Formats: sequence, structure tokens, C-alpha cells
Amino acid sequence: MNSLAAVATEGLTKRFGHQTAVNGIDLRVPRGAVFGFLGPNGSGKTTTIRMLLGLVTPTAGSIELLGQPMPAGAGRALPRVGSLVEGPAFHPYLSGRANLRRLDAADRYADPRTAAQRIDAALDRVGLLAAARKRYRAYSLGMRQRLAIAAALLEPRDLLVLDEPTNGLDPQGTREVRSLIATLAHDGATVLVSSHLLSEVEQVCTHVGVMHVGNLVAQGTTADLRGTGDPQARVDTSRPEDAARVLREMGLAEVTTGPGSATGRLGPLLPEKVVAALVNDGVPVRGFVVQTPSLEDLFVALTGEGFDVSG
Repeated sequence: MNSLAAVATEGLTKRFGHQTAVNGIDLRVPRGAVFGFLGPNGSGKTTTIRMLLGLVTPTAGSIELLGQPMPAGAGRALPRVGSLVEGPAFHPYLSGRANLRRLDAADRYADPRTAAQRIDAALDRVGLLAAARKRYRAYSLGMRQRLAIAAALLEPRDLLVLDEPTNGLDPQGTREVRSLIATLAHDGATVLVSSHLLSEVEQVCTHVGVMHVGNLVAQGTTADLRGTGDPQARVDTSRPEDAARVLREMGLAEVTTGPGSATGRLGPLLPEKVVAALVNDGVPVRGFVVQTPSLEDLFVALTGEGFDVSG
């Protein structure tokens, strides 16, 4: 498929009876990317991730992980993949270190002679070394998610697949996980992170894929996808109705007015021409701002509906 991709699928499909959960998607996650896999719950994100990891058998299509065909190459690819799918599961009365020790002992690829060193290194990487002896039940939600990511880092990983890693976290825990994802990517790992929180993805991801009722409706760099939407121009003025009239005459779409402002979709028009037209018409311009569409704007444009951030 594509040796430059950490994840590549062609026609990937999953049906459950008469219901199609994932509909023939061609996913490309470039190596070294932080790839935001976007969509509300029920859009097919988790089913796709479970197929990538060999936890669910596809109905049709093909998958490559780190250049290896799945499932034939699972033995070569999966030891290089760390994952967090559908939340962490740990023993509440064991410490963070003891929980990782049990997980590592169950990994047939792990070398028991280096277990202690690797466990401490994973704890240190997620900022939990000082809390390693604390029982898991005393961990905050953010600490629990970071411990789950530490479990995925017990061995060197080229690809990390994180399904809703900030789900249920408070703002502080969300910041902790977001910072950790950025650090992992900086250290050279490819990170595929699924989320229904657009603002979080927008802050940390270099690439985005948008799922909608089982279809991959867009994918590409975050900047390129945001650039596919029309930018919005806002004029700050004491005469918003007159400004709105000029914007309409210039050809701006979806022109609206508010207290002290008028806005519209700029389209192909140059901002300086719009400002000149306003000034030539005698409209006082206190400010003029061109706003690039957000990921939420993009999602609405692609799907015709709002993004259900509550899942």
C-alpha cells in the first residue's frame, strides 16, 4: 500500500448483521504524525481501531501496520504497537509499579531480566515515578490514564493507538495527557488518537481523519483541512447594517450582523478589497478580522450536523 504510512487500509469494512459500522475506508496515517481520528461515539472509530489491532475481524478490505500486512504480519507489527482501547483496567489494591509488573510478566515478548528498568523508565516517562508505590485506587483520573499509557510504553513502540485517552478527565488530567502525547510524538513515535473532543485534537494533532456514520469523510493535515473551508470575515463598525450591505454587494455569503459588527463568508475575495470597498462607501472600520474555520466548522460543513461533544 504505502511504506511511508504507519497505518494504511484499503476498503476496510465491518458489518454486524445488516448494520455497517465501517464502510470501505481508505485510512492513511503518516509515520511520525499525531493523527486525530475524529467523530462522535457510534461513528465507527473504535470498531476501526479494534480491526487495526486484530481484535475484530474485518468483513472486507485490507490493513497494513508499520508496513506489515494484517493479520499475517501481526507477530512482526504488534510488538511495536502500544495501545489504550476503551479505558485502562488495573487492580485497585496494587501499586502503579506492581500493576505494570503484572502486565509485563504476561507479555511473551518482554525480557524479564530488564523488567524493573523498563517499568521505571515507563513510569518516569509519564511523570508517575514519584507515585509508583501508591495504590492505584488512590490515583486521580489523569494519573490512571497516564499509567495506562505507561503500560503501552513498557517496550519501545513505533506506533501508539489511543482510543479516547482524555475520556472522563477533568481539565488538569486532559492537559496532562495532551502534553504526554506531544512528548511521545516529539520522541519519534507515530500517535493515532481517537477523540470526540475537537478542541483537544486541534491543539495537539498534525493530521486529522473525520468519521461520520461509518464513512471516512475527510483526512489530511490539520492545516490543509481547515483551509478547505471558506474563511469568515468580521468587520467591527458603528454601522453594522451598512457594512452588511457592502459585504453582500461584494459577494460575501451568509452575511449576518451583531452588536457593532457584521460577518460573512469571504470565499475567494481578497480581504484588502473588502476593506477598501467598506472605506470607499463611507463605512467606519474599527477592525477587520479574517477567521480560519475551526475543526468544528469543518465537521459541520462535511456532515451537515453539529459535533456531539458529549458522545
